[in-house]
Amino acid sequence: MNLTKLRKHFWLPLIALVLSFLIAVPTSKAQAAEKTYVIGTDQTFKPFEIQDKDGTYNGKNPGIDMDILKAIAKHEGFKYDLKIMSFNADVQALQSGQLDGMIAGMSVTSERKKTIDFSQTYYTDGVAMAVAQNSKITKLSDLKGKTVNVKTGTMGATYAESIKKKYGFKLKYYTSSNTSWADVKAGNADAAFDQAASLKYGIANGIGLKIVGKQVANAPLAFAVKKGKNQTLLKKFNHGLTWLKKTGRLQKIIDKYTSSKAVKSQVVTDTSILGLIKSNASALGQGLWMTIELAIVGIIFALIFGIILGIMGIAEHKFWHGVANVIIYIFRGIPMMVLAFFIYIGMPTIIGHKLPLFTAGILTLMLDEGAYIGAIVRGGFESVDVGQWEAARSLGLPYYKALWKVVAPQGFKLMIPSLVNQFIITLKDTSILSAIGVMDLTQTGSTLIAQNFQGFKMWLIIAVMYLIIITILTWISNYIQKKMQH
Repeated sequence: MNLTKLRKHFWLPLIALVLSFLIAVPTSKAQAAEKTYVIGTDQTFKPFEIQDKDGTYNGKNPGIDMDILKAIAKHEGFKYDLKIMSFNADVQALQSGQLDGMIAGMSVTSERKKTIDFSQTYYTDGVAMAVAQNSKITKLSDLKGKTVNVKTGTMGATYAESIKKKYGFKLKYYTSSNTSWADVKAGNADAAFDQAASLKYGIANGIGLKIVGKQVANAPLAFAVKKGKNQTLLKKFNHGLTWLKKTGRLQKIIDKYTSSKAVKSQVVTDTSILGLIKSNASALGQGLWMTIELAIVGIIFALIFGIILGIMGIAEHKFWHGVANVIIYIFRGIPMMVLAFFIYIGMPTIIGHKLPLFTAGILTLMLDEGAYIGAIVRGGFESVDVGQWEAARSLGLPYYKALWKVVAPQGFKLMIPSLVNQFIITLKDTSILSAIGVMDLTQTGSTLIAQNFQGFKMWLIIAVMYLIIITILTWISNYIQKKMQH
């Protein structure tokens, strides 16, 4: 195989990846023609967002925000796609242009108005403090030396930050209200600040906490768009909201979730491990399939990218050595979660297009895991006895032909154990993508816990599922390894 063929062999898959990425990214013109807006919302934040057991908002009682959005979209004649992430990730995605709008029990503040345009107010809420049922804390002064939980980016967090020095408590940050509350119930924290309506709804559904003190920091809640952008969507929302208010439909929606006869969360009658598996089999299956799909596609592209980096790392020209070393250094040095947020939330501001969530996940895996595979491939080639190189070159073989015909077959045998280990790591690393809203097995677990409050049992089920698929992958990899070594 000559140099030209070798280059085609390795660069064509990368070109195909780029082309598929560009095809997958919808253009703004196409979106405008279809009148479909990308709306960001929170993971379960009751009573504003209530996911069903499949992790969607397609259920009968999806929450205040979802009922409002659905009613307005129908009245105003526009379509929308929901992007479900943590509240803080939603805000960042909105500001980067990845989202057209956001509705997530968002309080209107002067600070947020600097970068966000808000709709008319549809609800007014405040901040409340919740403690465990047996807690002796009754007022703010009792928090001295204590640990208080807040949800990142929310009014509860802002309020707690403003008084923590005065009352002498420490803060812990969470991306999910349910995790924050569960931590207080478990005794790992002493109190939690969160939006009052959400806490009241959670307490009515058995989260095991109680509210103490007065509701504070009351603020209006509204729909949001990036400042100066998507003004047509904002006008449609305001027009539809005015209609909801005049017809009394808005109050009916609010009463549905906040009155004494408010709807309750999904009740799980059988909370045994087998019962939880049976009642959530469909959601767990979907989450498992997404994890496997991410792992397989991510491994394929990471392997292609890694082999390219590995070959560049031992190329004849030192320039390619330097390029490979820099790429490997960068992507091995950036934490995978940071890389995922940069690609999904930061990159759209650079390329001028929104990134599909699955594409962002695959790109993250390709760059992060590919950098490690590149180092493995380079090390494998360099581990081949130098005499093999010399013998091949003495026979008149060009550098790249000697690499492909003589060194590569031996090098790949040496690197198989490390590659197998990296493949397993890649599968486990897919769980990190739940941070940007990928509905994998980990994100599915978080959603189900928000419904049934069975944290220990659900995480045990998820852990066993990961262990099973990793064990199967290990068996397959070991079988392939033995076949290649014989």
